[in-house]
Amino acid sequence: MYNELLPIGTVVLLKGSTKRVMIIGVCQRSAEKPEELWDYSGCLFPEGYIGPDKVFLFNNDQLEKIFSTGFRDEEQMAFNKKAEQAIQKLRS
Repeated sequence: MYNELLPIGTVVLLKGSTKRVMIIGVCQRSAEKPEELWDYSGCLFPEGYIGPDKVFLFNNDQLEKIFSTGFRDEEQMAFNKKAEQAIQKLRS
């Protein structure tokens, strides 16, 4: 559904979920499965970061709806381009 990475601060709903999540990181790995690469890490919205057990890892294909898009400027767009290239390279 979504091909490009969304900026930090974007609020989304994941498929099969009823609770919104805010993106707090991109191009993420988990400690339990470091070989897996995720598009995003997120926390509950509007609660925010509560603790490490409430951080979610997810990919673009799991997005159901975007409620609000995070801040974008030249720095964020340049970062996203590099992150997208890194994700493609690491997944190939």
